[in-house]
Amino acid sequence: MALSGEASRYYIQTIVPTAFYFVSHLPTNASAPGYGLHLVAASWTLTQVVAKTFVMALLYMPKPLPLTDLDSWVQQKSKRQKDQALSLLSRLHIVTITALTREEPQTVALTKNFGSSLRLALTGGGDHQSFGVPSSDLVTADVDLDFLDEHARTQWEGILHYMVNSVGEGIRQEAQGPANSVKQLLEAGKLVTRGRGVGITQAGFSFLLQEVNAQVWTLLLLWIENAEQMGMDNVDVLSFLFLLGSLELGRAYTTTTLTDTQRKMLKYLTDFGLVYVPPSSPNQFFPTRLATTLTSDASALRSVSAGFDAALNSAPGSKGFVIIETNYRLYAYTSSPLQIAVLSLFTKLSTRYPNMVSGRVTRDSIRTAISHGITSDQIISYLSTHAHPQLLKQPAAQAGGPVLPPTVVDQIRLWQIENERMKATPGFLFKDFDSQKEYEGCVKYADEVGVLVWKNDPKRTFFVTKHEQLRDYIKARKIK
Repeated sequence: MALSGEASRYYIQTIVPTAFYFVSHLPTNASAPGYGLHLVAASWTLTQVVAKTFVMALLYMPKPLPLTDLDSWVQQKSKRQKDQALSLLSRLHIVTITALTREEPQTVALTKNFGSSLRLALTGGGDHQSFGVPSSDLVTADVDLDFLDEHARTQWEGILHYMVNSVGEGIRQEAQGPANSVKQLLEAGKLVTRGRGVGITQAGFSFLLQEVNAQVWTLLLLWIENAEQMGMDNVDVLSFLFLLGSLELGRAYTTTTLTDTQRKMLKYLTDFGLVYVPPSSPNQFFPTRLATTLTSDASALRSVSAGFDAALNSAPGSKGFVIIETNYRLYAYTSSPLQIAVLSLFTKLSTRYPNMVSGRVTRDSIRTAISHGITSDQIISYLSTHAHPQLLKQPAAQAGGPVLPPTVVDQIRLWQIENERMKATPGFLFKDFDSQKEYEGCVKYADEVGVLVWKNDPKRTFFVTKHEQLRDYIKARKIK
């Protein structure tokens, strides 16, 4: 199952570039020979076709390629796709693009570490143990795919339960919840906050709306930021994470070939549900489904349960379970404590059956959610994502319109507007252009690279979220 458009954009533009940023800013380390190969394998899976074409063309070039030469490879009608591909490669720190000057034209080249690692991977060089060494010890019969899936499900849902139960109404997880180290990580990442109790934040609810891959990477990146404080080497940490994404699900791997840092990581990764270490065989570890999809785009999962069901070929269409009516009555056909706990964040639940809960979306329930930092758009997104197939069969939805009743959507937004009159977006304001032509060219370019937020044509003013590419574009126009 491929990532949805919105999910893919979030995963590629936010989670992956951050991981690659850590990679690109680490020094070369001879103790982690497979580090570059893991990175190449991950990036190749997540890079678009046009971007891959550019990478292969640049791979064996002896010197940087002028951007004007690259322009000649692309038809005029495909210029936007070219700009998007270069923007993606730059965000992933796969290529470097020089700034335009009067003396030198702009050039593009692969980053040194990435280029050398990709050439090594294509020619079959490097350490042949870079992608894990299977264990030769006897494997415990109880550790099969079902066992590993249950372990991963229990650990990860325990983390999510801890987040939503902190403000859920009358729903508490019977288990002890995640390890203290995980709780501290959630607090450090501002996914939960502590006052008189533990409460979910706006960032925490956004976290719940992400696919499992993005959720896992979010926590792992928070963890990497604190790795040195825990006495771990950043190179080893990243090397092991990329290695996990290349391992085979259900196979036992030996810990004897791991570094001290990587062996220390196993305890934390077990808390996350990414690996399992048998108590009777501490020299073995098993990657779970959460780990083997770390560098894959084949797990667009809206919930842990849905993720495992999809991976195990469950019936299609089982994801949607929520029906909401024009009178704000909500029916959720689920018995999952986690899904019920999430609904209770913004719904006043009144009745619970073995396979269904019902309640009402009210002004007070929405305002309570908003007080915890959850936005109306997040609530609407959650309800739309998990809409029951019956809602998807409505004429409006079939015609490409909204899935939810418009009156409900509008009212949820109005309830938020009662408390919030303005929304702040950080960015940069461009104004005082010399001519209308210059203004229109800059606005068009900002829109093409996806950074334009607002514009006012009569005043020749516009607002963008990022300015680096636009700055280079304006500088290039002035030089010409």
